[in-house]
Amino acid sequence: MSERIPMTRAGYDNLAEELKRLKTVDRRTISKEIEIARAHGDISENAEFQAAKEKQSLIEGRIRTIEDKLARAQVVEPGSAPPDNIRFGVTVDLEDADTGETVSYTIIGEDEADFARGEISINSPVARTISWRMGRT
Repeated sequence: MSERIPMTRAGYDNLAEELKRLKTVDRRTISKEIEIARAHGDISENAEFQAAKEKQSLIEGRIRTIEDKLARAQVVEPGSAPPDNIRFGVTVDLEDADTGETVSYTIIGEDEADFARGEISINSPVARTISWRMGRT
């Protein structure tokens, strides 16, 4: 059995929406681009055709990746946890011992993390280190 992938409901919904767009819009668009490029002649020397086929391959690969992640998704609703328990959905405050500067990070799923918004992946080195250090104290 493959490993479950934790994510928030919003992260799951965003992946599902991307999958829908890839299958209904992007697939059709790239098929038309391939058809147009093919009409330009010899496909063995047709750069437009080769580029369109490569783009199609990327789209199909992304579709397979998202389908796999959604199939293995474990939707976890962030909740409150004791401050000494670092896990999915928890927001942690870290203080720089030298400057006293504080930063906050919310630990969420890999595909929904956005460092600029203070969201880090549960699999990130920072989240793993925080969790490891909390477990040792």
